[in-house]
Amino acid sequence: MSPTFSRWLPGLLLTAALPVLAHAQDQNQSETPEYGPELQGFEYPYTVKHFTFESQGKSLQMGYMDVAAQGKVNGRSVVLMHGKNFCGATWDSSIKALSEAGYRVIAPDQIGFCTSSKPDHYQYSFQQLAFNTQQLLKALGIQKATLLGHSTGGMLATRYALQYPDQVEQLALVNPIGLEDWKALGVPYLTVDQWYERELKVTAQGIHDYQRSTYYDGRWKPEFDRWVNMYAGLAKGPGKTAVAWNSALIYDMIFTQPVYYEFKDLKVPTLLLIGTSDTTAINKNIAPPEVKAKIGHYDVLGKQVAKLIPQSTLIEFPGLGHAPQMEEPAKFHQALLGWLNQTHTVP
Repeated sequence: MSPTFSRWLPGLLLTAALPVLAHAQDQNQSETPEYGPELQGFEYPYTVKHFTFESQGKSLQMGYMDVAAQGKVNGRSVVLMHGKNFCGATWDSSIKALSEAGYRVIAPDQIGFCTSSKPDHYQYSFQQLAFNTQQLLKALGIQKATLLGHSTGGMLATRYALQYPDQVEQLALVNPIGLEDWKALGVPYLTVDQWYERELKVTAQGIHDYQRSTYYDGRWKPEFDRWVNMYAGLAKGPGKTAVAWNSALIYDMIFTQPVYYEFKDLKVPTLLLIGTSDTTAINKNIAPPEVKAKIGHYDVLGKQVAKLIPQSTLIEFPGLGHAPQMEEPAKFHQALLGWLNQTHTVP
């Protein structure tokens, strides 16, 4: 082989491979299922019911699962609050573990997400979502509950506990975002319109790549594909513009409404369950290098925030990422249930 040809060969091979790679990506996108605007067509692990209520001049529906306690019933309820790129369905293993341990489990989809309404205009705030959830629990006859919030759901659960402290027994936060104030640390702001344009371009491959690198430190399990398709299928379906618009409004809420400064005001026993390999931070990809380098370090953030919360317990999962309840369900639920039983005081 001539030296000249050997220098050309890698470039030729790469050029030849590009159409194949592009075709594979197009094929992956075409194979992504399409779901309705309220996730019609996607199978939930338990029956989905709907709570209808009036909010901001609109009639809205909030999808939720209400799973009865199994085995030795303890008379207690746990409310699960999902993350931004998740749904009530992604709590499937946690619902099973908690129900079998004697808890009644309520897993709502917040307005703007999954099986719930996606209004054309809505003033999103964590206070509003907490109020919506409180109204659901009131309708279900639940006066006091334990909250378990994951990712963005951790921010919501924190706000709920601050807003309704007498209605919360315990607070457990799973890799919550909002353990730092990205805006104050120098992360650039995106307008709602800019977020909307980004959300219109969501693909299954993009979701997969982001979650693998940010959530799971480069690792992946085949069972995660179902949750990628859930999110991508909703964004690709007939309600894609409403899904993208609500997603943009929600991202603006997350970025501009930190709960970080109020962790010190929590009045309930609080558990931080932290996968230390997580590097999630909103808008990290557009942050200056010096800012990007110092945000999203959950191995540090968990310890820092545990010191801010008056009645806190920190349980770390070394080597696990953004969703330890999905990566290592048995290990996660053993830790969670042990803490729930240990910190519960009988009235």
